[in-house]
Amino acid sequence: MTVDSLMLARAAAEILDAKKAENINVIRITNISSLGDYFVIASGTSNTHVHALADELEEKLKEQGVEPARVEGYRSNSWIILDYEEVVVHLFTADAREFYDLDRLWADGEKIDIDCKPN
Repeated sequence: MTVDSLMLARAAAEILDAKKAENINVIRITNISSLGDYFVIASGTSNTHVHALADELEEKLKEQGVEPARVEGYRSNSWIILDYEEVVVHLFTADAREFYDLDRLWADGEKIDIDCKPN
């Protein structure tokens, strides 16, 4: 199954929302970076929650025939990155998200409304 990058970003955001991720942002970076088309940035309430979010996302997308090219940070206690090439998902604890501040660093990107309930 072929999934376009916006559909993949929305699917990732919806999966994370269903698993109670907080402060989910989808940012289109197509025009400002060659790293991909979209970043999905979300927070978990603890390092255990961040790992659960990553596991759920990987499992649900794999069911749709989509697997990450790379996964980084699994040994970290505060962040995990799932790289789906066109879509890169960044999962953080609240402290790590504040420290790395990707939302500010990528503020030139276009924030996409993903129709998840407000967090």
